[in-house]
Amino acid sequence: MHGLDDEGEDELERGRAAYERHAWKSAYESLSRVDKAALLGAEDLELLATSAYMLGRDNEYLSGLERAHHAYLEAGRTLPAVRCAFWVGINHALRGEMGPAGGWLGRAHRLVGEEDSVERGYLLIPLVFQHEASGDFTAAASVAAEAAAMARRFGHAEGYALSVQAQGSMLIKAGRVQEGLALLDEAMVTIAGGKVPPLATGIVYCGVILACQEVYEVRRAQEWTAVLTRWCEQQPDLVAFTGRCLVHRAEIMQLHGAWNDALEEARRAGERLARSFNRGAAAQAFYRQGEVHRLRGEFAEAESAYREASRFGWEPQPGMALLRLAQGRRDAAAATIRRAVDEAAQPLRRANLLPAYVEIMLATGNVEEARASCRELEEIAGRYESAMLAALVAHARGASELTAGDPRSALVSLRQAGETWQDLGAPYDAARARVLVADACRALGDDDAAALELEAARGMFAELGAAPDLAQLDAAARRSGPDAYGLTPRQLDVLRLVAAGQSNREIAAALVISEHTVARHVQNIFATLGVSSRTAASAFAFEHDLV
Repeated sequence: MHGLDDEGEDELERGRAAYERHAWKSAYESLSRVDKAALLGAEDLELLATSAYMLGRDNEYLSGLERAHHAYLEAGRTLPAVRCAFWVGINHALRGEMGPAGGWLGRAHRLVGEEDSVERGYLLIPLVFQHEASGDFTAAASVAAEAAAMARRFGHAEGYALSVQAQGSMLIKAGRVQEGLALLDEAMVTIAGGKVPPLATGIVYCGVILACQEVYEVRRAQEWTAVLTRWCEQQPDLVAFTGRCLVHRAEIMQLHGAWNDALEEARRAGERLARSFNRGAAAQAFYRQGEVHRLRGEFAEAESAYREASRFGWEPQPGMALLRLAQGRRDAAAATIRRAVDEAAQPLRRANLLPAYVEIMLATGNVEEARASCRELEEIAGRYESAMLAALVAHARGASELTAGDPRSALVSLRQAGETWQDLGAPYDAARARVLVADACRALGDDDAAALELEAARGMFAELGAAPDLAQLDAAARRSGPDAYGLTPRQLDVLRLVAAGQSNREIAAALVISEHTVARHVQNIFATLGVSSRTAASAFAFEHDLV
């Protein structure tokens, strides 16, 4: 650094002090003033670059870090220069600028050579991402473990936290959930010690929360999101990471039924992230908005939000398919969800789509497809220990059993789903399970229990503002009346089972009546509806939303 007068030295110290207390605006302004008066040294250039990043000035971050890299080289300090080159390369990669990314990472490799250092561990991290992209999560976890071992040997907290977080995330994707979660917790403990620089701290926070959400580890995701929120709130000037924090918070708020708050958080995140280079996070913010709008019956707004998510590079599924189902466009919903499931290769991505696939297949009368998908979902859940996945499986299984004419088995599964949703603090999902429990109770002849379940579900839907679900309950009530298309409640029960492909014997067993009584009901249904076959009766049932 060129010589500074006393005023310049004071300004520099103010900038350094502001950086230490995470006052990013003050740090940026002070360090910028010094840099204009007399070029900063390498270490202070890093402080200026990081301050710019935390204020959302991504381009200034990269240019400042490049300057720091060259300043370190000029001072003969190769290893800090390697770290700067690594971060420049990684950030270009995250922006999709693979040419500059490869150039900077290649330079870092050339500079570090064969020297045994923590920087060699840093340069393993891009290889972790390469293995992840190819689906080889075991290899990715192994490389991350090697990087963590190097960082541990050199006592480098930042490198260790980043590597352990990556290792834990890859183990989770590989199905070794408990091992992975333990490492994520260790990464969080490492950054809690205060020895990890702020940029890496934010990366680890977001990486851990994302990994928890991907594996449906709701409670951990909620706990760590609360910690991330506090960390962000302690830095009033902070822009970086706050958008992603809002997305995480919105997802948790939606699960817990705070839909208005979730929508507001997602909107704030979308506005903030749309101006950044993090298009993936911006897309997720728009997708979350679409989900809340869809649940509230604001279909035009939901469609617009899903389209924005797509524009930013995010496949808006299963939300878009479920929107089509809610709009009554069943064929479009089925085509969309089939295509999305066919494209999905990774188990956790399929797990995200399969519950909607089951719901849509049941709604379109493809019961066997639904049951097969339910079995796949159950197999995936067996690999990833998660209460939320277990609830999704139980709900899908119960809905399939109910539609297939087995209300007794359905009731067991649906009770399990409802209890788990209740434990997770997910009122909307719990209410949906109660609607199906009511259907199962009614099919078993217990109309009083069915009425109680529906009353509870209706109250929760009303409180949440779930307009489409309330409309479905109203429509179901009209269909279940004694004059619904001229059919009695018992005839409606028989018709639904006929539409599910059940034989008279299977219907008799499900409804605890004789085959002779079933046959009489079937003939009366034909006469009332003016049809002459089970196929025609089934078609009528699906066309008029009787199943």
